[in-house]
Amino acid sequence: MLATGVAGGYGTYSNVQAVYGVGTAAGAVAAGEGATAVLALVLLGLTMLGQSSPLAVRAGLWLLPAAASAMAAVAAPDAGRTVVYALTPMGMTAAAEGMAFLARRIVVHTDGRDAEAEARAAAVVQALAYHRARAANHPDTKVRKRSERVSWRLARRVGTGDTRLGSQLLDVQRERITTGADVALGDMFAITVTRADGPVTAGRNAVTAPVTPALPPAAEPDHFADPVTVGRDGEDTQVNTPADDSEPDGVTAGVTPVTLDQLAAIARVPTPLMGEALTDEQIVVVLRYLRYSDDPPLSYRQTATGFRESGFTGGEARIRAAWATLMAQEESPR
Repeated sequence: MLATGVAGGYGTYSNVQAVYGVGTAAGAVAAGEGATAVLALVLLGLTMLGQSSPLAVRAGLWLLPAAASAMAAVAAPDAGRTVVYALTPMGMTAAAEGMAFLARRIVVHTDGRDAEAEARAAAVVQALAYHRARAANHPDTKVRKRSERVSWRLARRVGTGDTRLGSQLLDVQRERITTGADVALGDMFAITVTRADGPVTAGRNAVTAPVTPALPPAAEPDHFADPVTVGRDGEDTQVNTPADDSEPDGVTAGVTPVTLDQLAAIARVPTPLMGEALTDEQIVVVLRYLRYSDDPPLSYRQTATGFRESGFTGGEARIRAAWATLMAQEESPR
């Protein structure tokens, strides 16, 4: 690229020198190729620093060689050499643009960001925000309609040339496809055992989980069998007195469902709140609570749906990772 630029400058010098002399030729090369070389170095340095180049620099890379090209074309003695003289100064432009383009691609590969694309995207978004505000609030109806049309044209340019945005969108689609395939395979290979009293889905229940998230509801009380304690009065007559809150050893009281607060306390994490950012441990607690909110326990799809419908926040990837943690905890020995 550097050799191409030098060859273009030498060609311009020899062409102009044959007609206007050495001094004029040297001045033409300095004003055309020389100034273009300076702008090329500026563009290269800004690119290597990860900064966008000003519009004046990019315009100068084309305008200065174009002026030298026009001057060389005028100096040509015939039509055939006019074309050659006119194309010779453009070698510097090609060299400068090529070096800047290669440097920009090196920076994008090493740093993962394109300063030029980011500058263009920022300009488009800024203009879009301005025209949307003017379309909504400007007192003149014609101005509002004009800004409305301009904003739709700008909307087509949002994200154009942004390779990082495209990569992130592909990652999102990959996660969705992976999740869908995981859920579909889980539903296909779920084992259901049929008994006389109805189907029972094979799997671990809340009792075998490391942390018991929900227990079966308490049995209906028998109004004719109130708990009593045996005692005797002063005449040694057996009487029945109501039992206190304590239970004799070896007798289990009626169980109640475990609340989300209790699960959070057992896991030693703050209670997950709807609408707030949750840690990975809190997401595991919420999934455990929702999974065992019904009997038999819910599947991944049902639990994830309940997670979102309940108002909790968390990305699909984090929910899937938390579900994998929950399944690993269930499969580990107590």
